[in-house]
Amino acid sequence: MIDEKKDLIVQIQKSFSKLSKGQKLIAQFIIDNYDKAAFMTASKLGVKVGVSESTVVRFANALGFEGYPELQKALQEIIKTKLTTVQRVEMASEYSDEGAILKKVLKSDMDNIRSTLENIDPILFQNVVDQIFRAERIYIVGLRSSTALAEYLGFYLNLILDNVKIVGYGISDIFEQMLRISPNDLVIGISFPRYSNRTIEVLTYAKEEGVPIISITDSLLSPISGLSDYCLTAKSNMVSFVDSLVAPLSLINALIVAVGMREKEEIRKYFNKLENIWYKYNIYDIKNQS
Repeated sequence: MIDEKKDLIVQIQKSFSKLSKGQKLIAQFIIDNYDKAAFMTASKLGVKVGVSESTVVRFANALGFEGYPELQKALQEIIKTKLTTVQRVEMASEYSDEGAILKKVLKSDMDNIRSTLENIDPILFQNVVDQIFRAERIYIVGLRSSTALAEYLGFYLNLILDNVKIVGYGISDIFEQMLRISPNDLVIGISFPRYSNRTIEVLTYAKEEGVPIISITDSLLSPISGLSDYCLTAKSNMVSFVDSLVAPLSLINALIVAVGMREKEEIRKYFNKLENIWYKYNIYDIKNQS
């Protein structure tokens, strides 16, 4: 397969002269309509340009892919950050009914978790946990749709540690909230397509200040990956206008548990105290607890 870091469109253009007449029709359509072609089946693409499905498959082979699905995934990876919300809505037009939507979305989330598990580096994961314990202060940055992930990670890390700060929009500007960062601290940046420019700017500032950076994102091609010292990736392939954050949340859950297990004795005391507070001030509905 071709190097995924290369621009697929450029690769198609370079291979154009070597393609057959039918394959050139496919190539030209993809170059001109990459946002549509990325979500067409081989059969639909063939009908659209007037060639057979087998010609579409041979076109994928000519580019170095094992089959059309691999070409389609590579094309989706390149264009997904450029899709507007309107284009994302159009992607869902193939769903015939609510039952189809239910199965499609759940299967997509399962595939994302499976892919994340297969590609995660256990040693890198362990190094990330080490960095969390070395830091004097931990700043968590996640904006737009990643805000939910940042808040979730920050909430649980704050129950385990006492040096965690969630950076977000509020009375103070984001940069003001990070004014006192130092190389002894740690910044955890979370960003998924469509990547927030402000998150990139904040991590760039942290890097200029010499602060270690952990990124949680969808790919090593993500703009925040190049800014980070440690990059944990979780698949977030979308099936519509909704960002799939199931695999990223699962990865964050694993990170929280790993940190918690290193502080097992300490957090046991802390949670005992919390349970007493929750009971005293009626935080939870204990009548219906089994």
